[in-house]
Amino acid sequence: MTTDTPARLLQLLSLLQTPREWPGGELSDRLGVSRRTVRRDIDRLRELGYPVQATKGADGGYRLVAGKAMPPLVLDDEEAVAIAVGLRAGAGHALEGVDEASVRALAKLEQVLPSRLRHRVSTLQAATTPLTSGDGASIAPETLTVMASTVAGHERLRFAYQAKDGADSRRVVEPYRLVSTGRRWYLVAYDLDRADWRTFRVDRVSEPFATGARFAPRELPTGSAAEYLRQSMYRWQETYAIDVAFEAPASHIAARLPKWFGEPEELGEGRCRLRATVGDAVEWLAVRLAMVDCEFTVREPEELVRCVRDLGGRLSRAAGG
Repeated sequence: MTTDTPARLLQLLSLLQTPREWPGGELSDRLGVSRRTVRRDIDRLRELGYPVQATKGADGGYRLVAGKAMPPLVLDDEEAVAIAVGLRAGAGHALEGVDEASVRALAKLEQVLPSRLRHRVSTLQAATTPLTSGDGASIAPETLTVMASTVAGHERLRFAYQAKDGADSRRVVEPYRLVSTGRRWYLVAYDLDRADWRTFRVDRVSEPFATGARFAPRELPTGSAAEYLRQSMYRWQETYAIDVAFEAPASHIAARLPKWFGEPEELGEGRCRLRATVGDAVEWLAVRLAMVDCEFTVREPEELVRCVRDLGGRLSRAAGG
């Protein structure tokens, strides 16, 4: 029997957050209290903003329903560990669909995890190797969570950075947003020493440190961190204006290519066309297009045409053709 009222309320809330209806008698047995006490506890949860719905019947029942605002979740040890491990695995490999909101959630969760659960999360992650679809560099989740917390708290961030040419530097920035391209994580931030906006590949960041110094967010020139990153990448990378025809509907192609490729144009009769400007190695583009699982024809640019032709010949020879 749980005699401590706050502890009992947390236990009751944990049960109600399971998507099912709980008969009053079962809750009474689980908590080791009378049904009258269960009803009083339900009223207390409602006063705290939890939308608990009651149903009539021989035994009566209770369930937590969607309300106007999301009240705090209550997780048991196993649930907290499972969520933390899942978020850390996804965040560390910049998987498509794992965005800054997921990393912020991980930062909040790890901040309140008891030390015993942090140890379990670290041990479990160290003992497993995720099979991911991302082909970019892996990142320590701790690096991302520190960055996400400074973004959310408008807190200056200090870190060591290694540029593309191998040059090392120390940076102090006002972090604006984390952006995932599906292959890599990038930080868009205002560099205080250079008095200008910059983008940083997170896999080249080390020793991130939240300084505790707050700042008022500046206005980003493009208004969108994703757009600023796109323009920054195109400014420093070789870009290609690709024109590819696919023997498949636009929905099929859109579901199999990263969103930054853009939306294919429907041509009818189960065909579509993709025209986009992309900044990446032409060899990687050829491989990525070959993964869409349909016939396609590269019209432009000539560099990509040659690369696809060479790749096709190499794969044919590898298969004994």
